[in-house]
Amino acid sequence: MNVRTATLAAVSATSAILLLSGASAPIAPAAVVPSVVHTDYIRSGEYWLDQYGIRSAWSTTEGKGITIAVIDTGVDGTVSDLAGAVTGGIDYSGQGASNGEKPVGDANERNHGTMVASLAAGRGTSGGAGLIGVAPQANILSISIGFGAAATNSDDQIAEAVTWAVDHGANVINMSLTRNTLAWPESWDKAFLYAMQHNVVIVAAAGNRGSGTDEVGAPATMPGVLTVAGVDRNEKASVDASAQGITIGVSAPSEQLIGAVPGGGYVQWEGTSGATPLVAGVVALVMASHPGITGANAINRVVATATDRGAKGVDPIYGFGLINAAAAVRNTVPSVKANPMGDLAAWIHLNRRAEPTATPTTPPTSGSTAAPSHVAAGPTNPLGILYPTPTQLRNVGLPLALILAFALAAIAMIVVALRQVGRLRRRD
Repeated sequence: MNVRTATLAAVSATSAILLLSGASAPIAPAAVVPSVVHTDYIRSGEYWLDQYGIRSAWSTTEGKGITIAVIDTGVDGTVSDLAGAVTGGIDYSGQGASNGEKPVGDANERNHGTMVASLAAGRGTSGGAGLIGVAPQANILSISIGFGAAATNSDDQIAEAVTWAVDHGANVINMSLTRNTLAWPESWDKAFLYAMQHNVVIVAAAGNRGSGTDEVGAPATMPGVLTVAGVDRNEKASVDASAQGITIGVSAPSEQLIGAVPGGGYVQWEGTSGATPLVAGVVALVMASHPGITGANAINRVVATATDRGAKGVDPIYGFGLINAAAAVRNTVPSVKANPMGDLAAWIHLNRRAEPTATPTTPPTSGSTAAPSHVAAGPTNPLGILYPTPTQLRNVGLPLALILAFALAAIAMIVVALRQVGRLRRRD
């Protein structure tokens, strides 16, 4: 299957453009149809800055000292809104530059990574103009990933990218992409667990119904990952620019967004690809304002201070609710030991231990949503409740059932024989 980024589309677009790779899983960036926005309207158009407590949080911190890794199609660090923001990077696509700053893919795909980064840590331009991100003093690591038939397996690219990000100082990893299946490859187990054990927070997009993602897929299904759903300007669940599922952590704006594009300029777009960096930026603000905080507690501050929507408490549409940056930074929140989004290590312990050695399989055709036969199904709730996999039932449950059946038959035969002997003795 292919990996694709969680689709984004300009508001004028009638359909989303997906980035499909030749990998064994789907991951896609937001599809973009440029809709040019004039500079005069950029800052005033960022309605989320005040509506979600972001500008208020800046009186405490703007994210200085925190690094956000953007695993995407590459970030153009030369655009004015990102001047000085990109401090490192790498290319895993085989199509980009060694520092990850050469956007890869077709004309629409190339926009994606830069747009995502600008929402997370844009610096704006002189005179208070231009696009400013949620954490404007945070740094960006640009990790470019390839999509398309010529690219190497995108599953492998992502596993390597996550590990590289941790080793090069990332505090937060933004993944505006979806595999479009509940399942994920075993290579992600080690990489994502490595990040979590180093208190690196992974923020992932829920995906968008408008681009074919009806059900939240990996990495958004993985325990411990902070999954982001999207809402419209009226704070209602977005119909097309979001998906739903019980692994959703919080919700953020996914409509009428603005993004900086490679080479300069701006577009208006929508999708959880844009909602995700808004949340990654909030996590960066939390980490900057609470030095030494663990990844689990950083996530907990974001979900515990969210403004509740939908069903009381956590629900599959809004998660714990709408982000509130000021509250996440400043409110008193009891510390926790467990990640509120679940325990990946525990899931791996139960669900991988009975899995047979993976055998080579032919990847599904491009756009397929069927999981490879050797991949275990992902969890079905944000708290990481565990259940046996089909492989475990086949390899363990069925043999036990057969043994039990033979044992019961033997016992029945012995009982019948003993009764027969008793009757013969009474006749004598």
